[in-house]
Amino acid sequence: MHPANKPKRITSWHVIGAQLSHFRRAARITQPGLAERVGLHEDTIGSIEQGRRPLKIDLAETLDELLDTKGALAVAVAKVPHKERFPAFVQDFVEYEADALSLLSYENHVMPGLLQTADYARAVFSCLFPPISEPEADERLSARLDRQQLLHRDPSPVLNFIVEEVVLRRPIGDADILREQIRHLRRCAELPFVGLQIMSTSRAKHAGLDGPIVLLETPEHGQLAYIEGQRVSYLVDDPDEVSLLQQKYGMLRSQALAPEDSIGLLDELAGEA
Repeated sequence: MHPANKPKRITSWHVIGAQLSHFRRAARITQPGLAERVGLHEDTIGSIEQGRRPLKIDLAETLDELLDTKGALAVAVAKVPHKERFPAFVQDFVEYEADALSLLSYENHVMPGLLQTADYARAVFSCLFPPISEPEADERLSARLDRQQLLHRDPSPVLNFIVEEVVLRRPIGDADILREQIRHLRRCAELPFVGLQIMSTSRAKHAGLDGPIVLLETPEHGQLAYIEGQRVSYLVDDPDEVSLLQQKYGMLRSQALAPEDSIGLLDELAGEA
C-alpha cells in the first residue's frame, strides 16, 4: 500500500492519551492546569492526549498520583507493545525499515543507528538535550539494538552507508568507545550485502550538506525517503521528491571515498593499519 493511502494507525499511545484526557476531565483539571502541576508546557500535555507523544513511565506514575487513578496510566504504559516504543513520528519509518529490500543511508554527525554499538548508542543518548532519564535511555537503547536485526534478516536487504569522516574522529563516549565502534563498523563492512563509504573531510564541497537522509525500497518496490532534523522527522513519499533525493545520494556515492579506501581509513583509525 502506498504510504499516502495508508490508513491512520490507532496506536497504544492514542488509547493512553484518550485515557489521560478522560481522567483529567473527570478531575476537573484543564490542560494548562495539569501542565503547570507537572512542570510541563500545555502543548506537551495536548500532544500526549492526542497520541502524538508517548507517555513516559515516570510521568505516568506522577499523573496517576495527581489524578488518583490507582496506577492505571502506569500499567497501560508498561503494557505498550514492543514495536510501539518509538515516538509516533518515526513508527512508520521503523516498520518500513524492518521490511526494506534496500536501504541507503547518509550520516554527517553520528554513526548510523543500524551500525552503532551498544556503548556508542548509550553515549549518543547521553548527549541529548534536554537530557532524558536513565530508564528512557535504556528503552531507546533496547529499541535501537532491536532495529539492528535487519542486519541478520533472511533474505538479506541491500544496504549502503555513507558516513562523514568527522564522525569517525569525534570521541562520543570516550576514545575506547569510539575505537570499538570503528572496529564494529569495519566488521559490518565485511558483510556481503553491506556497502560502506567514508566522505573525506578534505573534500571541499559535496551534495549532502543539507543533512542526513535515508532512502529505502519497500517489498512492493515503493520508494521512500526519511528525513531527520532537530526534533522533526518525516517520511517522504512524493515520487518527484524521492527522485531528487536519490539523485543526491548518487552524487554522494561518487564524491565519497571508494569502498577499498574507506576500509583502509577505518583500519588506520582503529590502529590496525
